[in-house]
Amino acid sequence: MTLGFANECQVGVVPPSRQALARLARLSLSAGMTEKTPSHARPTPLVRSLPPTVPFVGPEVHERANDMRFRARLGANENVFGPSPKVIAALAEAASEIWKYGDSTSHDLRAALAAHMDVAPANIVVGEGIDGLLGYLVRLMVEPGDAVVTSDGAYPTFNYHVVAHGGVLHKQPYRDDREDLPALIAAAREVGAKLVYYANPDNPMGTWERGQDIVAHLDDLPEGALLVLDEAYVELAPEGTAAPVAADDPRVIRMRTFSKAYGLAGARIGYALGEAPLIAQFEKIRNHFGVNILAQRAALVALQDQQWLRGIRDKVVASREGIARIAAENGLEYVPSATNFVTIDCGRDGEFARRVLAALVARGVFVRMPFVAPQDRCIRVSCGAPGDLEVLAEVLPQALAAAQDRGD
Repeated sequence: MTLGFANECQVGVVPPSRQALARLARLSLSAGMTEKTPSHARPTPLVRSLPPTVPFVGPEVHERANDMRFRARLGANENVFGPSPKVIAALAEAASEIWKYGDSTSHDLRAALAAHMDVAPANIVVGEGIDGLLGYLVRLMVEPGDAVVTSDGAYPTFNYHVVAHGGVLHKQPYRDDREDLPALIAAAREVGAKLVYYANPDNPMGTWERGQDIVAHLDDLPEGALLVLDEAYVELAPEGTAAPVAADDPRVIRMRTFSKAYGLAGARIGYALGEAPLIAQFEKIRNHFGVNILAQRAALVALQDQQWLRGIRDKVVASREGIARIAAENGLEYVPSATNFVTIDCGRDGEFARRVLAALVARGVFVRMPFVAPQDRCIRVSCGAPGDLEVLAEVLPQALAAAQDRGD
């Protein structure tokens, strides 16, 4: 096993060289990862049928495989500006209590979130980031053979969970670089889908819709279909992007995170909002001690420091403008973004964009790209600090030239 190279290409990370493949294979084997069937453990037929892939391969894996360090880490959509200093102080203070399990109900955080969102605590479940919550939701809802609808090229971790539980994915293409909610709903009606995944703002394109426009389509959602509204980037989006959905609306579950705007990606903490009877179902299956004490303290303090969040929005806007400027200086167009990344159109096809990405990575700039045509003509660049953007400005013209030379 080699840490999911087939899927690695899908999420826009350049396939490693032959030497890197060998190094990654050794890393995999040293970690106990092997293609050999276990002699005593008996995985289910479904698990045995799955490819040895992961949705994303992190930058550290590539650094180890290629014996290098990235000069600019602009591929994981992290908040490089970091969390509030108050969060750092709270983490330092709470560190001596790391011997304790976190509150199994996340009581204080749920109460604060309920007040912030003007909902009841019973409408909120806290989990290990949106990825963890998506996993719980799919486990709750999807049996082998169940239909699930998503966009072709949308967030692959959702697909990863669905496939792992035997669900059948029905994908709709993007329209004008945007997820097409009416088409998703029409497909859900046609196939009898249990779940419909839709992100606003969208990853990987950064596009967004007005929340009111999303609500306008809810009456078209077929009976028995649940809209999974991923709002990971909503704190960074223009006013009016968040869908004004009542917490007890049985048609929608919303997913939010502290990983992006709040700068707590490493803490792995997020939350879902939905009708109380649905939220109560999570209690039957979730890892009740999965969110550690430091993550809960950090998220609580981060939520309370809205002034810092406003400053982060300003920095992200400035960085988006910087990335757009660098793109324009190199004769490239970009997709307007409501997130902490900018998708740059390389102007040709996916093969050319992959050569550009490979050249960037070879020069120490970690980026990713969409993996489905026609969006794969683009690369996706996370917002960075001024120094990161200086590296990007230096390296991007070199990468474009290298990609052009290799294609001629």
